Amino acid sequence: MKKAFYTVLTLLLAANLFGGAFLSFFHVSSDDNNITLNWQTTQEINVKEYSVERRSSSGPFTEIALVAAKGNNSVYSYVDENAFKTNDALYLYRLKIIENDGTYSYSIEVAVSHNPTTVKRTWGSVKALFR
Repeated sequence: MKKAFYTVLTLLLAANLFGGAFLSFFHVSSDDNNITLNWQTTQEINVKEYSVERRSSSGPFTEIALVAAKGNNSVYSYVDENAFKTNDALYLYRLKIIENDGTYSYSIEVAVSHNPTTVKRTWGSVKALFR
């Protein structure tokens, strides 16, 4: 009986429950000119999709992508190619876990420092003029 209890406790500590998703990990990293988000689920219960949300250190969260849920034991990756506004910017990311009935919950927030090249920052400024 004790062994089963410890096994369940270990499984609960190894994954974080957010809504209907058990997240094994949620990592964000700056890769040259882009920011890459990776996460893995061990179990998804009634999860429809994940909304990837970003904010700068001073702004509100905004949705930047929707990623369809794949089911239990899935690995996800999203590349944010639009984080380029400033040099040495600090961005925060979170996942909005949206369930089939429309309810949702949020993952933890993960911060990343991003330092894109001058060309990427210039292109971002030009691109912003036409929005």
